[in-house]
Amino acid sequence: MASPSFFFFFLLVTATVAAVILCPPAAAAPKEHLVTGLPGFHGASFPSKHYAGYVTVDETSERSLYYYLVLSERDPATDPVVLWLNGGPGCSSFDGFVYENGPFIFEPGSSPAGSLPRLHLNPYSWSKVSNIMYLDSPAGVGMSYSLNKSDYTTGDLKTAADAHKFLLKWFELYPEFQSNPFYISGESYAGIYIPTITDEVVKGIKKGVEPRINFKGYLIGNPATDADYDMNSFVPFAHGMGLISTDMYEGVKITCHGTFWGNVDSLCQEKIDRVHWELKDLNKYNILEPCYHRPDIQEALFANSSLPLSFRRLGETDRPFPVRKRMAGRSWPLRLALKYGHVPTWAGLGGRSLPCTNDELATTWLDDEGVRAAIHAKSKNLIGSWELYTARKDFTHDTGKIVLYHKKFTSLGYRVLIYSGDHDLCIPHPKTEAWVKSIGYKVVDRWRPWFFEDQVAGYTEGYDHNLTFLTIKGAGHAVPEYKPKEALAFYSRWLAGETF
Repeated sequence: MASPSFFFFFLLVTATVAAVILCPPAAAAPKEHLVTGLPGFHGASFPSKHYAGYVTVDETSERSLYYYLVLSERDPATDPVVLWLNGGPGCSSFDGFVYENGPFIFEPGSSPAGSLPRLHLNPYSWSKVSNIMYLDSPAGVGMSYSLNKSDYTTGDLKTAADAHKFLLKWFELYPEFQSNPFYISGESYAGIYIPTITDEVVKGIKKGVEPRINFKGYLIGNPATDADYDMNSFVPFAHGMGLISTDMYEGVKITCHGTFWGNVDSLCQEKIDRVHWELKDLNKYNILEPCYHRPDIQEALFANSSLPLSFRRLGETDRPFPVRKRMAGRSWPLRLALKYGHVPTWAGLGGRSLPCTNDELATTWLDDEGVRAAIHAKSKNLIGSWELYTARKDFTHDTGKIVLYHKKFTSLGYRVLIYSGDHDLCIPHPKTEAWVKSIGYKVVDRWRPWFFEDQVAGYTEGYDHNLTFLTIKGAGHAVPEYKPKEALAFYSRWLAGETF
């Protein structure tokens, strides 16, 4: 006769087998999305695994969003999962992958001319401390697409809803990451994308939508937020940085009564246009960096100006476009977007290319069919050429006051970091700091420098409810591009919950 301990052991084994059958272990990442190699990279192996592919958010039109995931080089099982979004609206997040915080540094290929770029490991990739995923959003941007072109008529709210659908399906594909802390990050017009996506995520969490996203907060660089702050900052910042004379500043300030954007009279608008004209040859995305404006772009920028045509054409040149490393980027007509709602494309404004931008390396690489096959992206025959900033979409800015979103999420306990490159003339940091202060929280860490390698790297101020503002000294609109070491430093510290 068997002993009681044997029966107990038998029952335990039986129960364990039944549990495994009824509740099998979570599936691993989809093998068909694994990236096993990349044209242009000749290293022995990647420091961590890469996955890429499509998630369909609408079966009827086959509206599909493309992602590229780089697992953490440290501990992918426990490190945060961070979503990265470039702005625009209409900029591919491969912008960030190629030129900012991605796993590689891209260099021009050797002869013959036109060969693929060479890829070297980036020592300051954000994958050093996190699983980072680059998402092309909305459909029609980058590698994302729809078979129904009417899907390319969209706006902030539809973009946010689609991104939430994407995340839910993505976490079903990658159940091993459902318990990891999840953050959303990005820059520029992602200042609109991220709060609206967060709203969808938070509402889903409250409703108990599965899979449950372990959302912890977000960080946004040089964010488009509120026109009354963002657009009113251009003239005072230009004067503060020594880009226009005190006489010019005082003249426009008196004429415009301190308001430099919006429904102003014709005399005020003319003075504002003159300021823009004086700064037309600057790289507005980093005033320390070189820039080249082609005449057709100048014509597009000033097409609706109140300045006389003869004045607008002063200084036009016919210099050939230089072949060089991309300088700035993230060029989007934000003033028009926030003023009128509808966001025109550069093609619609009459320009043939983006100001301050040479995206040759990214375009050469991403338009190569061998690269597309390696990263599981659709061919050019189906979805067209890759574009840094696409003219395919018809986009409308259709949200309310974004500052209210930030107050809502911080009051709910989510962590928020707003950071600014302090030489960005597109969205100058003083007005970003101003709207952060306008939320009304108590200062718990007064304005002070933060350090990297024993040098002042910028300044920071902390507020109640896990809200932090940070500047990066010498950086422009795209902080990780201009200050990669410092960017990885503050990113790592913030994710770890450390002070700056």
